[in-house]
Amino acid sequence: MPRSDYVASIRARIGNDLLQLPSVTAVIRDGDRFLLARHAHSGLWSLIGGAVEPGEEPWDAVVREVAEETGAEIDVLGIVGAYGGPSLVFHYPNGDRVAYVTTAYECRLRGVATPDMEELLELGWFTRSQIGALPRREWIDRLIADCA
Repeated sequence: MPRSDYVASIRARIGNDLLQLPSVTAVIRDGDRFLLARHAHSGLWSLIGGAVEPGEEPWDAVVREVAEETGAEIDVLGIVGAYGGPSLVFHYPNGDRVAYVTTAYECRLRGVATPDMEELLELGWFTRSQIGALPRREWIDRLIADCA
């Protein structure tokens, strides 16, 4: 996952120590299906999202993250919820440890989404029951259960 200049400056001072970051998650739906992405760093399926940059509105961050990772535009419909805790602590291959606190937004896709092949390797539409059978980040189960 590419680092922002902001995170790189913090990492220069703290190394790989645990860093808590605000983030956003896009819950992109089409009826009863959810758009998931297989992430390059883990090979696991999850939702699309990323860190909020300093001074950036979270709403704008979710739009930016989806555009950067898929080339697609979205309509943001509202907030699903806010999530954190042990299931959102990640250890990256380079040794970095990050605890995310994410605001999840329900979104609708406009146009076609394609994986950027850097952060995302594959995209797919899945029902709730299909998601349960995927190798995935299990924290998304909680989030998807909160979607009406």
